Amino acid sequence: MGQRIAGIAFLKVDGDLYPLRGNFTVSPSPTERAGIAGQDYVHGFSELPRVPYIEGDISLVPELSMEDVALIFDSTVTAELANGKVYVLYQAWCRAAFELNTREGQTRVRFEGTSCVEQNP
Repeated sequence: MGQRIAGIAFLKVDGDLYPLRGNFTVSPSPTERAGIAGQDYVHGFSELPRVPYIEGDISLVPELSMEDVALIFDSTVTAELANGKVYVLYQAWCRAAFELNTREGQTRVRFEGTSCVEQNP
């Protein structure tokens, strides 16, 4: 049985659809673990909080103001993926520091937040 697991995706900020171009990444993990090895055996691991994020390339369409995008904070960012999964990033802000690719007419945006939750269908 064939099923779609990649492809079409949508990016929304506070319900407004953004012109998603590609290279879309969702990183919902709230913690990061690292192994701790001694000289004799693995002693265990450390666990630290990490900042979840949603990022991707968007088209530089005329109606999109990069100044407005840079000012985004305390927002809800939604990623709707081709496989039917939906991730919601809460209390999100735009990381900014844009690099506008004029040849391709796009830029990468990254939204970071306090938590990212997978929505159940």
